[in-house]
Amino acid sequence: MTNRIGNKDEAQQRSKQEKLETKRTNLAREAVKKASASAKYRNQVKHQPAPHQSAPPA
Repeated sequence: MTNRIGNKDEAQQRSKQEKLETKRTNLAREAVKKASASAKYRNQVKHQPAPHQSAPPA
């Protein structure tokens, strides 16, 4: 829920520019999340558990 100002929600008082900036920020944040998730599972075979990640032999 948003904060309330009198009888109106705070979101109703935001300008179009502020709403647009918020939407762009959320889309960018979601794109970063999707990119990190796809990188995490990039080379994994479907329907198989992830291989054990261990330190490479030195």
